[in-house]
Amino acid sequence: MIMGLLGGLALFLYGMDKMSNALKSAAGSRLKTLLAKLTTNRVAGVLTGAGITATIQSSSVTTVLLIGFISAGLMSLAQATGVIMGANIGTTVTAQIVAFKITKAAYVMVAAGFLTQFIAKADQTKHYGNMLFGLGLIFLGMNVMSDAMSPLRDYQPFIDAMATMDNPLLAILLAALFTALVQSSSATTGIVIVLAGQGFISLESGIALAMGANIGTCVTALLAAIGKSREAKQTASIHILFNIIGVMIWLPLISLLSDWSVALSPAYPQLTGVDRLGAELPRQIANANTLFNVLNTLVMLPFAGGFVWLAKKIVPRSKKPLSSEKPIITPKYLAKELLMTPDIAMDQAQLEIGRIGRRVCNMMNTLPPLTSKLASQPQRDAAIAALKQIDEIENQVDALHGHILFYLGRLRKEPLSHAQSQRQMALISMTDQLESIADLITNTLIPIMEKSLNADITISNKMRTTLDAMQEKVTHALLDCVNAIRRGDDKRAKQVLHAKRELNALLDKVLAHQAERLVEDDANRLQLFSIEMEWTESLKRVYTVTKRIAKLHLRENEA
Repeated sequence: MIMGLLGGLALFLYGMDKMSNALKSAAGSRLKTLLAKLTTNRVAGVLTGAGITATIQSSSVTTVLLIGFISAGLMSLAQATGVIMGANIGTTVTAQIVAFKITKAAYVMVAAGFLTQFIAKADQTKHYGNMLFGLGLIFLGMNVMSDAMSPLRDYQPFIDAMATMDNPLLAILLAALFTALVQSSSATTGIVIVLAGQGFISLESGIALAMGANIGTCVTALLAAIGKSREAKQTASIHILFNIIGVMIWLPLISLLSDWSVALSPAYPQLTGVDRLGAELPRQIANANTLFNVLNTLVMLPFAGGFVWLAKKIVPRSKKPLSSEKPIITPKYLAKELLMTPDIAMDQAQLEIGRIGRRVCNMMNTLPPLTSKLASQPQRDAAIAALKQIDEIENQVDALHGHILFYLGRLRKEPLSHAQSQRQMALISMTDQLESIADLITNTLIPIMEKSLNADITISNKMRTTLDAMQEKVTHALLDCVNAIRRGDDKRAKQVLHAKRELNALLDKVLAHQAERLVEDDANRLQLFSIEMEWTESLKRVYTVTKRIAKLHLRENEA
């Protein structure tokens, strides 16, 4: 019986995981749309939280996602509060599905789901197959647990143990501990419904166990907040406070919830004894669970601001000791909690790539023109200082480059569709290309600039105008490219490609001018020719890489 119970639970949890992953992959952009519509409006937050949780079948995952968004600075604590409340409503969908008596179709679902995902060619169809496969495993697990526990109907010690569940405090405590252990309130609810179906527990005991599951599910959010920002810890605090206070409010009113759920649930008066309990109790417990969470949200939503205030008191702002050490740049958007939703994780990685891009643009903007043959010492000192500043920015680019590649590499551990896999590779390539531009600036353009400052040469006015225009054009193309990545702007990416004609025209001017001046009798002519051509070729290489990034962006958006 123990092996049957554990095996059934394993099937149930594995089915939940399969279905959750399939739903997340199938939802993809819809999940992003739900999050994009999130506003400071409390009601919109509740609806969003309920929608996301109903989609991914886990309030814990929703809360962990919130912690990731808050850590990345994309959401305020006030916004997160409404979503947390809504998440508790969304998670009742699982209990409602489980409570329907369709467990006999488990083998059909498993077979149909496996066949669909095995023979389907389209990613979306495979996701739906996996979803059906996971749902079948959930019901199969329920069947296994039910069959394993059926002999206990005549086992008096177990019946006596179940009688202790009539103590609501004990039931809440046991359910909270079990949920914290398996990190799934749905698993606890599933076992409660199995027990109810066998007639082992009363409706009031089932409601108390469901309440305990709500408290136990907070452990996942609490673990996710460890080591995170103050706001992330406050989010976990709000989740815990909301669930505990909700249980405290409704604990004395369990009998009232029981009466309401009976009134809302179908009755089977033609059945008697255990058979009637097995037919009616699962739906009654599922409806009571939904009622509890919906009413909880309606009662406490007006006090959302109070939850935020209380969380800030529980986790106050810490006083950071003064440090003389220079702060090391860290990622702003790469929250590991978001890796479980690949589409959102890649959006975050793209924002972080935008941070690299801004720094590479800053390097190009800081680079003095080659043509500024500086006469005064202060001007020379300013140019040298600018070159040192570029070196410091390049160190930041290298650090962010490493963080992004590591983050995108970890994304490979998640199940990715073909489109997601292609996008991941495109983002890796963009990151590498931007880092290559930074290397070109520091390893090629800066040495040429230093050589120019130390050489006894004079650049003609005509060449000065052409080289300055070329540098400005390349810098502007790089800025357009970075803004295209940050804002998803195809128009700017196309402008980068269109700049090729103007740059080629400027390059032709440089070559024509060089051909004219090579015949001049000047001792430094060859040195000047070498510096000017190296500078021109290096700028051309920067533009070539920039153009490659713009093409990657356009190809990604077309896909």
